[in-house]
Amino acid sequence: MSNTQIGIVGLGKMGAALAQQAAEKGYPVVGMDLRPRPDLESDLIDIVPTLLELAQRLQRPRKVFLYIPAGAAVDGIIEQLLAVLEPGDIIVDGGNSYWGDSIRRAKRLQERGIHFLDCGTSGGPGGARTGACYMVGGDADAVALLRDFFVATAVPDGFLHTGPAGTGHYVKLVHNGIEFGMLQAIAEGMGLLTHFREKLDISAILQLWNNGSVVRSWLIELMKKTYDQEGGFTVPSYIEDTGEVNWLVADALHMEVPIPVITQSVVQLFTSRDKDPTWAKAIAMMRHGFGGHPYGEDAGIRHERQFGRVGEYEQPEETGEQPENNPK
Repeated sequence: MSNTQIGIVGLGKMGAALAQQAAEKGYPVVGMDLRPRPDLESDLIDIVPTLLELAQRLQRPRKVFLYIPAGAAVDGIIEQLLAVLEPGDIIVDGGNSYWGDSIRRAKRLQERGIHFLDCGTSGGPGGARTGACYMVGGDADAVALLRDFFVATAVPDGFLHTGPAGTGHYVKLVHNGIEFGMLQAIAEGMGLLTHFREKLDISAILQLWNNGSVVRSWLIELMKKTYDQEGGFTVPSYIEDTGEVNWLVADALHMEVPIPVITQSVVQLFTSRDKDPTWAKAIAMMRHGFGGHPYGEDAGIRHERQFGRVGEYEQPEETGEQPENNPK
């Protein structure tokens, strides 16, 4: 087993989990976080208070992973690392940074002789703890120096060098968009199950679906697990997100690539936050203006909506004649 040292900046859920897995697999870790983390200290995990000490403890070429929120904080840490790292060292951004930012950062660091890898990491904290899925972009020589580490801390076949700088985070961004679409489809299915005329055993249905059905998946497994733990759909309806899939929707517009499912999943997520929707009030006001429709609920209109149609849609009778617009 390789004893390559790994530096990790940011010991939150992902960084701490990866540090623990790496140590268990024989990789000494030097970690740094703004908050004290004595709980992580072990024979193979050394926690230091500054980036200078982190650089001093790491063997060359140094390999420093960043697991911090995307944005200006990443640039700030990189600037600080430039003061303590040397040519040949490697910085790996394991967070959800925008792929365009990763290309810019790689060029900036290349000028200083420092390698930059953009590493999309999937699987959540559980994956970081027991086996992640890595999508890594960047220089092939730098990737080669960390290949053993990536393979050791990934699930089987859970590591891929996706290409040059930016590709790792772009592939992860597309992955997150697909995730949003899948979440929305499953959520809509839950809504249909709960609104059926008969009471359905949702937990049992989810268990069934994960045994041989077309939709079996980790997400279905998580849906059942959390449904059982929470005693049904009892959690708040507000959905929080970090906005990364918004970037993907904007990118798709620039590339003129249609992504209706992913786009709608983002828009639908926004509705969970709209507790006093102006758009609904505006529609009600206009309907009131042109048709005298009431504001708010109305029992009579609700009855008409439910029972106004007596029969079903009638198909035209079969005549045997070809429609005029259907060439013979």
